[in-house]
Amino acid sequence: MDLFGDLRRMNKRQLYYQVLNFAMIVSSALMIWKGLIVVTGSESPIVVVLSGSMEPAFHRGDLLFLTNFHDDPIRAGEIVVFKVEGRDIPIVHRVIKVHEKGNGNIKFLTKGDNNEVDDRGLYKEGQNWLEKKDVVGRARGMLCWL
Repeated sequence: MDLFGDLRRMNKRQLYYQVLNFAMIVSSALMIWKGLIVVTGSESPIVVVLSGSMEPAFHRGDLLFLTNFHDDPIRAGEIVVFKVEGRDIPIVHRVIKVHEKGNGNIKFLTKGDNNEVDDRGLYKEGQNWLEKKDVVGRARGMLCWL
């Protein structure tokens, strides 16, 4: 038997039921995702590590769980996920230096644990520091890809 033959024999009620079930699954997943965005304060509460730049801390395929509460100060040593202008894919690296101004403005520098140099070469041209607006989230947990 072929799949299309089975679909043609299916009555309309069964077809509507399956379409409704699929729509419920998709809408539930979207609601969970949007809920995570609200609870974590991050536009992307879960990210996948795409490169080996943070080895041995994180490996390709590891899942990171993020939060991004703006009241928490960024400190050296913590792992942030950030986006830079002109790049679509967020980067996961460690904060190595923090520069705090008297007015409360914070700028910071990042570097991958497995990289030889800091990330200034990854930032947009002329940019030497990141700001809080560049941060997608901070790593709060991980799930290893074995």
